[in-house]
Amino acid sequence: MASNNDLEDLDALFDEANGHLALGEMDQAIVLYRRCVELDPAFFDGWHALGMALMKTGNLKEAIGCGLQAITLRPNDLLAWTALSQMYVRDGNIPEAEAAKANARILSLGGKVVR
Repeated sequence: MASNNDLEDLDALFDEANGHLALGEMDQAIVLYRRCVELDPAFFDGWHALGMALMKTGNLKEAIGCGLQAITLRPNDLLAWTALSQMYVRDGNIPEAEAAKANARILSLGGKVVR
């Protein structure tokens, strides 16, 4: 289990990564997001942000892996499914993109993907 210091470090790392992202410094953001998920493999926000940053830099296979980790951690998260759909579209995998989009649609209408 993570100590309070680890959690404070995680928050600080995530904030720093977000700062790099805001400045368009993708490579620096990716390094820090990777560190976040190393510190806490169950850190949904870290996986989601890492996947989005990787997608923006064209690292689509790794981005999809992060997106899959995010939906594993939060299977009923609308943004996670929407992001995963975008990742699949960019990768040219339209059947998987449509499936992820369908799950996002279920959630947007108040349903659940996993009960």
